[in-house]
Amino acid sequence: MKIAVMSDTHDNLWNLRRALQIVQKEQAGLIIHCGDFVAPFMLKELEKAGLPVYGVLGNNDGSGFLLAKTALTELTRISLSEIVGFVDADGFSVSITHQRVVAEALALTGKYDLVCYGHSHVYRLETLENTLLLNPGEIMGKEGKPGFCTVDTATRRVVRHEIENVYH
Repeated sequence: MKIAVMSDTHDNLWNLRRALQIVQKEQAGLIIHCGDFVAPFMLKELEKAGLPVYGVLGNNDGSGFLLAKTALTELTRISLSEIVGFVDADGFSVSITHQRVVAEALALTGKYDLVCYGHSHVYRLETLENTLLLNPGEIMGKEGKPGFCTVDTATRRVVRHEIENVYH
């Protein structure tokens, strides 16, 4: 299975739409979002992808309550966690958080195949205790070329997908 991993969309609807086109082309089976959606309309756009979405809240999400309420009452494919989320992707164990310090601690337990985080807006991939530790970079386009990653759960191969930064 391919997992799409993204973070820090910060209400850039146009870049998110471009990313979701690539997610569909790559035939990902689910989406992981490492926080900083910002507004509920971003959740609604992710819902349109037709895939399960697992996410955590970030430090710049407007109202965590409003995001959670939207996910629980209006949407069917979005699962949100506050600080740390967990996903079993066909036996491939994933943990999700927003902050690197939490991600490092989770990776060092050796319990997960993949630990994803965001916050810095900068792509980074490393291995700790046989766990892939991944910051997919940002969708927003603030710190450079926006993009996200796909992870193949069978091969553990991570691919970074850059998208053209669009502002309207």
